[in-house]
Parts: sequence; C-alpha cells; structure tokens
Amino acid sequence: MSLVRRPLARFSPAAADGDGLPWRGVWPEAVLVVSGAVLDLLVTWGSWGGPTAPVWMAVMFSLGAGLALAPLRRRPATAAVLLSALLVVCDQLGAFTANTVQLLLPIAVGVVARFADLRWTAPVAVLACAATAVNLADPGIAFTRGAWYYSVGLVAAPALIGRYLRGQEGRLREDPAPLLDLLLAGGGVTFAVLGTWPSWDSGTPPVWAVGLGVVLAGLALGVVRHLPGAVLLLESVVLVVADQYVPQTGNGLQLLALIALGMFATRASWSWVAAAYALTCSVTAIVIVDDPSDITLFRVIALMAMVTAPVAIGRYARSRQAEARQAADLQAERTRADRLAERERLAREVHDIVAHHVGAMVLRAGAAQYAGATGPAAEALADIRETGHRVLEDLRGLLTVLRDPGGEELVLADPDDVMRDAVDRMSAAGLRVRLRMAGDPARAPLVVRASAARIVQEGLTNVLKHAGPGARAEIAVSLEDRALTVEVRNGPGAGRPADVLPSPGHGVAGMRERARALGGRLTAGPTGDGGWRLAATFPLPRDDAGAGVGHDCRIPSAPRLT
Repeated sequence: MSLVRRPLARFSPAAADGDGLPWRGVWPEAVLVVSGAVLDLLVTWGSWGGPTAPVWMAVMFSLGAGLALAPLRRRPATAAVLLSALLVVCDQLGAFTANTVQLLLPIAVGVVARFADLRWTAPVAVLACAATAVNLADPGIAFTRGAWYYSVGLVAAPALIGRYLRGQEGRLREDPAPLLDLLLAGGGVTFAVLGTWPSWDSGTPPVWAVGLGVVLAGLALGVVRHLPGAVLLLESVVLVVADQYVPQTGNGLQLLALIALGMFATRASWSWVAAAYALTCSVTAIVIVDDPSDITLFRVIALMAMVTAPVAIGRYARSRQAEARQAADLQAERTRADRLAERERLAREVHDIVAHHVGAMVLRAGAAQYAGATGPAAEALADIRETGHRVLEDLRGLLTVLRDPGGEELVLADPDDVMRDAVDRMSAAGLRVRLRMAGDPARAPLVVRASAARIVQEGLTNVLKHAGPGARAEIAVSLEDRALTVEVRNGPGAGRPADVLPSPGHGVAGMRERARALGGRLTAGPTGDGGWRLAATFPLPRDDAGAGVGHDCRIPSAPRLT
C-alpha cells in the first residue's frame, strides 16, 4: 500500500498544523472511527434488540464500520477493501449495518480516486462494485440489468469525481467555485438516491424512470448558486410529480427544494422571496399532507416554521455578504486614498527637487547667453536652455498624470521626432550617430513607438555618458515578424569625457521595466570589440498588424488605482 500512501503526503496531519487545527497524532483517525460508529448507530438504532440483531452484535458491527474508516486518511485503498469485505459480511448475516457501509464505501472509493493513481483506483473500484452487487442481490431473485447499473453507478460516480478533482487540483486551488458546484451536485445526488432508493419500485412508473428523475433532481443543485429560481421551480415540479406517481419518494426529495429556497433567499428581493416561500409551503403541504382531515393548527405552524428556516438562513447569509462587500469596498477606497496621497507626495518631491534645479539651470544658461557668450559656448548655452525648457514641459505633464491618475488622456509627442531630436543632440555633443529604419516602424502602435523612442534616447545618453565624445553609435529600428525591434550599439570611445556624469545605475533597469510593461524584453551587455549593445523587442498586438497609426494618436493615461 505504499504507492497509495505517497500521494497522500500533502494530506498529512502536518499540513493541517499550519492552520492551527489540532490534527496531530491519531486524532484524525479517532474522529473517523467515532463518526462511522455514530452514523451506524443512527441508521440501525431502530432494529436493535430483535432476534436477528441482538444488541451486542449491533454494537460490534457499529464498531466495525467505524474501525474500517480508520485508515481512510493515510491508506484509503485499505479502507475501501475493509468496507467492501464488511459490506459482504453484513449482507450475508442480514445486519442492518450494510446500509451504513453501502453509504461509506463510495466515499472511500472517491478518496482513493482523488489521491491515488489509476493502478490503485481501478481494482478498488471493481472490488467495490462487486461488493455493492452482492448487497443489492436478493436471494432467489434474478440480478437484472437495472441492478447492474446501480451497482456500477454508485461506485463509478464518486470515482469519476475523485479523478476530476485530481486532474483539476491546480485550477481549483486558484478558483474553488467549480469545486463547490461539483460538491453540491454530488451531495444532492447522494442524498436524493439514498433517501428514495427503497421506494423506486413503489409507484406506477418504471424503476429506471424514477431513478433518472431522482438523479436529475440531485444534479440540479450543481447550478443552484447561479440559477436558484429555476432550480426551485424544478424541485417543486419534481416534488408534485413524485407525490402524484411515487408518493413515498416525496419526503426524501423535500430537502432539495428547501436548499434551493435558501439559496434563492440570498439573491432575490423580499417580494420574490415571499412568492417563493408561498410556493414552497404549498408544495410541501401537497407532499406531507395525505388526508385533509389530518390538518391541524400545530401541523400548519410546524410546516411554515420548517419552510421559514432556509429563508431566515438565506437572508442572514445575504446580510453577511453585503457587510463583507461593504468592508471590501471601504478597504479598497482607503487603499486608493493612501496611494493617491503617496502619488501626491511624490509629485511634490519631484517638483521641488527636479523642477527647481532644472529651472535654475535654464535661468543660469539664459543669463550667460544674454551676457554676451559667443561661439561654441553660445551654442551650448542655447542647447542647454532649450533642453531645460523641454524637460520642464515633460516633467509638468508627468506630474499632472501623477497627481490626477483619473485624467482622461495623455497626449504624447511624436516618437519619430523624439528619436531624431535625440540623435541630433547626441551628434551635436560629439557622438557619431547613424540611424537606420527598416520595415516601416510607423505602422506600430503609438505607445510601442513612444517606448522605443525613450529607450533610444536613454541608450544614446548612456553612450555619451560612458563612452564619451568621439564614440560611434549605431541605431537600428525595424518592424518585422509582428514585433518592433530597437538596437543601440556603440564601439569603444575615443576618450572619456572630462567630467564624468553621475550614474545611479538605474537606466538599464528602468528601460527593462518599460519594455516588460508592453510584453517585450530588453537585453544589454558588452560586445566583443569593447563596445556595448542594447536591444529591445516589443511584440505587436494581432489586431494592430498592418494598421497605420497616425501621429496624433492618444493613449490612456496612468491606470486608475483600485
């Protein structure tokens, strides 16, 4: 049995310790044993003391049903084998514990299918089918095809559910909603079948038709969270039809309608809940009342109280859900307010530091220019002044977006102009820059071209900063294979600048984040000739391929914070 135990390692007691549950030692096994024994006591209590069921024997069988569950958590295959053997023994001895074991055996098979591989699930399922067939077979009566269907179906259903859960383990961990629907459907079918099974042949319809209707009524709970009103109507119709043709199955299906009513009460308004309450009371009265003379005030009050219970539970759950949503919305608003306050603070800091120093630089350059500077110094001062003005304009726009992330739109400069302006400025600073474009990059979306232009701008700045004037830089921008590619390559510099510009070391990281934000990637590293290569690739959206994008396009501003 070691092959079954290994997949159950993640279902060990230690896994539950992290949640603070006292599942250490033998406590889980003890709980399983007690649960199985108590369940059998509840099922077989009425048969105790008879000639075929003395008390001591009934107690022994109850303990046996509980002990057979002991290995269910660690070795489910062993538990399934023990339950199969106990089912056959109880059936041959005429012990009513067979009813309890028949309920527990499919559960054990489902656990095996969930945690063990198919090499163990298949033989265990076959053994459980055989034991179920022995239990269903009556002495002297031929085992019909319908009985075979029930023998296989009672075991195949939990086995398929277990295999499904095993295959969906990763998805269900992320989104447990399908698991909840599946459990509701499985629980509904199990309850409906076990509650009505002995009465399937008590009416005029064939047994297979009754069984099919019962199974469909149970499966309807699988969609009760999504369509509670429709499920309530279906269960009401099933109850009325069952009371008309198979009266003894109505009480077993009553709980399904009450569950649907409770779920409906969590979704609908009070007027619709009142209508559903009246409908359920009427249908319940049709099922429960056989003779009009049996109607008494006490029975009417008891019936109405029984139907009121799921409505009260549903409305309470609705109020708790509303409170949870309000708390979540309030927390989201607080988080958004905190983030907006942080953005405002950052905007003030950036404005006070960067704008102040850049503005002072522009003013000093302008003053030096008006003081009568001539020659290359005048050209450099004019360039510094113009660049400072552009920096202040760009900074002003970015700070506006930072302060007001709910702005409608942000107008971007033409990326081609930004790229050519960067080339001209670097050339004026002493770099020998060559720009090549291939494949009509203007067909790419504006936001992609804008990011590519900023990367070219930053890349040329790094070349000037680290290689110095006299270095040769090559820029290649191409659009091919549904991607926009940008490459900035430079050779070794002729000499480093006299005053090395400050470099915090965040340039490449910032460019990489810019590329990653659009689904692209950026690489940077030295070349074999002592130079440096910077390359970025931006994938293009499928619906934008071949579509021209005008220079006046606009893109949304920073996304709203939630």
